[in-house]
Amino acid sequence: MPIVHVYMWSGVSREAKDKIIKGITKVFEELGIPGHAVEVVILEVPRENWGVGGEQASEKFKEERPP
Repeated sequence: MPIVHVYMWSGVSREAKDKIIKGITKVFEELGIPGHAVEVVILEVPRENWGVGGEQASEKFKEERPP
């Protein structure tokens, strides 16, 4: 059974997470893998613990808000 790990910034809405889980599961179903066999693990990381281009994401993307 496939297990998909999704690393993302903290603060994404429950509704957005639901769409992510359903979307990833659908891709595997289209490949012939039953949906019940697909596991999706969302790991939330605070932006200050995520670096992009030598900067904390909390600074680099401080204007952006998660869905």
